[in-house]
Amino acid sequence: MEPAISVEIKAEKPTDPKRSEWMGRVRTQATSAEQRVASCLRSMGLSYRRNVRSLPGSPDFANKSGGWVVFVNGCFWHHHTNCRRATVPMTNSSFWAAKFASNRGRDARAIRSLRKRSFRVAVIWECETRNPAALRLLISRALSSVGSSKP
Repeated sequence: MEPAISVEIKAEKPTDPKRSEWMGRVRTQATSAEQRVASCLRSMGLSYRRNVRSLPGSPDFANKSGGWVVFVNGCFWHHHTNCRRATVPMTNSSFWAAKFASNRGRDARAIRSLRKRSFRVAVIWECETRNPAALRLLISRALSSVGSSKP
């Protein structure tokens, strides 16, 4: 019996210093999309904690006692399906394809784990945060019976 051969394929990392510097300036917390969601949650009377590291995926917003979490995903980084912002850079496209697949896989694992713990999970995409009224409706539907005030 022959031993199994494991082959690991790694995509090249971008090496262009200008691109690296530009990508290093991308915010990971307190983005404008997150600020809009935070404002909407506050206006709905919902209390929350931000970036809760004790939960799978470190949700952007969470209320453990209320049993809900909200992820605010960037359309580019999490590759929002059928969104014009979910582009693939032409340079080093194999790296980016692997990166996006990895991000989406990690997101799915975190969501499954949270749902196993009986959390209600809402995923809000960056492009969905532009219209405050639509955002409020989206959050209220996703979290349904959460909160003291009616949305």
